[in-house]
Amino acid sequence: MRFKNIGIRHRSVAGALIALSALVAATPTFAQTAPAAEAKPASDDGDIVVTARKREESLLDTPVALSAFSGESLKSLNATNLADVGKYVPNLNISRYGVGNTAQASVFIRAIGLQDHLITTDPGVGVYLDGVYLGRQLGSNLSLTNIERIEVLRGPQGTLYGRNTLGGAVNIITRKPGSDKGAELTAQVGTRGRINGNFYADTRLSSTFAFSVSGSYERSAGVGDAVNIAAPSARIGEQNDASGRAAAYWTPSDAFSLLASVDFVRARDGQSPYRVDIYDPVAAGFTRATQVRPDDSGTDVPGLETTSLDLFGASLTGEYKVSDAFTAKLLGSYRQTQYTGGLSDTDNISRQSVFPEVGSAEQASVELQVNAELGRFNAVGGLYYFYEDGSNASTPAYFFGGRSDYFIKQRTDSYAAYANGSFDVTDALSIGAGVRYSKDDKRATANFQGSFPGPVTRTASYDAVTAQGNVTYKIARDINVYGTIQLGYQPGSYTPRPFGGPASFNASPKTTATNYEIGFKGKILPNWTVLLSAFTTDYKDRGLPYSFINAAGFNTVIISANARARGIEAESTVTFGGFRLKGSIGYLDSKITRVNSLPPAFFPTGGTPVAGAPTALSPDVTGAVAGSYTYKLGSGAAITGQVDYSYRGEQFGQPVARPTELIAARSLVGFNLKFENAKRDLAVTIYGSNIFNKVYDQGRLDQGGFVGVVVSNDRSEFGLRVTTTFGK
Repeated sequence: MRFKNIGIRHRSVAGALIALSALVAATPTFAQTAPAAEAKPASDDGDIVVTARKREESLLDTPVALSAFSGESLKSLNATNLADVGKYVPNLNISRYGVGNTAQASVFIRAIGLQDHLITTDPGVGVYLDGVYLGRQLGSNLSLTNIERIEVLRGPQGTLYGRNTLGGAVNIITRKPGSDKGAELTAQVGTRGRINGNFYADTRLSSTFAFSVSGSYERSAGVGDAVNIAAPSARIGEQNDASGRAAAYWTPSDAFSLLASVDFVRARDGQSPYRVDIYDPVAAGFTRATQVRPDDSGTDVPGLETTSLDLFGASLTGEYKVSDAFTAKLLGSYRQTQYTGGLSDTDNISRQSVFPEVGSAEQASVELQVNAELGRFNAVGGLYYFYEDGSNASTPAYFFGGRSDYFIKQRTDSYAAYANGSFDVTDALSIGAGVRYSKDDKRATANFQGSFPGPVTRTASYDAVTAQGNVTYKIARDINVYGTIQLGYQPGSYTPRPFGGPASFNASPKTTATNYEIGFKGKILPNWTVLLSAFTTDYKDRGLPYSFINAAGFNTVIISANARARGIEAESTVTFGGFRLKGSIGYLDSKITRVNSLPPAFFPTGGTPVAGAPTALSPDVTGAVAGSYTYKLGSGAAITGQVDYSYRGEQFGQPVARPTELIAARSLVGFNLKFENAKRDLAVTIYGSNIFNKVYDQGRLDQGGFVGVVVSNDRSEFGLRVTTTFGK
């Protein structure tokens, strides 16, 4: 049950569901199109080619609940980072709570994800950049330049993607050098001090060697001030981000290719907007804990008004065509992340919750992959190794007047072997199966002020065999139905903030999942595509982060619980003439079914996770719709107008239905009006994002008497964007 407000909530959910369903059924889609003219299509429907099963195939032929976005459709949605994508996929929710740093992207799919960011925790959804797993959520809110497409796979993906894909996987695929020769420049100015610029250049230096380079700079002026710091170095919510990527592609023969890339991110931003609410249980309402303006910070700790991120990555992919039937691929990567951040209460309860934070992580991975195409049989198999070493520290930190400094570090070694294949029994019927063995070794050390007599080190090992099976039947050309069973696995996690003492610093059990899913994918008409899926997933020993207070500090522990998630998802696209409409909707029912164990030294206040409680950051209803119309001028130029809408329902900040941690529903509206010249080498766009200036909560944590709330930073913005291409 979801306590007092649940009846009201379910009525609002039902209303939203009916309204959005009608919209999807009548006019389903989003993205941008044009008449048959030369205008670039924003194709993200069934025509798009995806690599969800590590081979190229149509989205309609893939027996996975999958949303795909081309680079053009991302531009039309004003999506500049990964968090923006989270507004348009059913049952996908992206929170940016992470210690005040806007580089955080906590990705939740079908109620599986992780709000925390400390090194001892693992995300529940894997984010991959050109096949490289990104181990840390801080730094994964990447700027979306040089993007070929993004694929969002929903449901356990353990047999192919391995690490931490219990809820799903997000695949970010960049453009390969030599595929889009020429250069592209984009400049953007807007309200709230918006200045953006990015470029992409692709050239072929010889018949066997191509090179590309891209860069991006994003700036916004912020939304508030640190009013109690004499000379703050940044405004609250200010953004100053630079990123770049260079790639080289060498093809000395038809059988062999080598792709190398390096990328970086450097961000010097203001702290995320943050406030403290005090809950009055008698009045059942909140009062603000400060008299400063809503987006101002009342902290008096210099340095907490700023955050930083420095990220570097490199990867090398070699591919060798052994024969017409077999291809081998070796992918190696290295990534390094360093950040600063922190949050603080406001002035009239000063120093009761102050924790500046620094952190770093480095990772390396190697994957050997073999693909086989043998007539009606297709398969992929591989070996995988992943290494990560990182730490987090907070000093000087205070909680309720006492020092709460902490230091925590962890090393992880992960190994896996997998195989996945499909067989076309007939031209209409296909069956598939996969299996994976995974092993994870962890070594963690913690030292917490006032809680530990000295550093405490623990080790843990986990392993599991996961599998999946699927059946796909082609009803007609471009119309398929499928059914799948997927088993998922995630290693346990060490207690992130064990202020309960050494006895509370322990590892949770591994999580296993069983997902049953049926789906429909097809073109009902040549201009109407529909994607449907229904699922139910059972989780055993799911690790649920839960935060509470005691005399020593602000604890975050991992609770072991069984949980269940079930729901439906629909996406639909229709085009007619110059019109294009797209809609998506997801309904999710996710709850705890049993609490298996509470960690030692567990003394929470205000309630604990219990059977029947909702899981965290899991809105019941998610929906989006967008429509565009392209008018072709007599000169060959084109004008395209688009309006888009995104909805996320109510959710709770933690896995307990406490009114203090209820996050209200929110709706966002944006638009584009774009002019393209006849040659399609110049585009001028007037845009608006979050045009009604919806300010919403990203996360809520009850800290015993007051509630810390990280607030959204994507405020209303209007501006002009100009893109020019040359050398095509």
